[in-house]
Amino acid sequence: MDPSPADRTPDGAPDAVDLTMVIMAFDATDPEALQAILAKYVVLSRGHEGCRNIDLCLSATRPTRFVVVEKWDSPAAQRAHFDSPAMVEMANACDGKLTRKPSIDLLDAISAHDLI
Repeated sequence: MDPSPADRTPDGAPDAVDLTMVIMAFDATDPEALQAILAKYVVLSRGHEGCRNIDLCLSATRPTRFVVVEKWDSPAAQRAHFDSPAMVEMANACDGKLTRKPSIDLLDAISAHDLI
């Protein structure tokens, strides 16, 4: 199905953005060690097929909470990444460095056009 005229840019190109996002929050027992693990994971994962971007953030209100924000081209790309060696290595390296299991949430983007 072709996008409607309202879903096009001024030059007439489709303005549809398909995006799958993952938010992972980690509460550290050893912040320095966890930061190194997550930084390595982010650098390695940015090169994976379908990855648009991955950011590593530190909470401004909880100094031992790290948040990883991932953006993927599709749910299939995101799922493939979750089974990747980089993800498995990161998960294993986090053993003993977290106060609890990480919080992981899968999000779908909502465009302004979806709200009209």
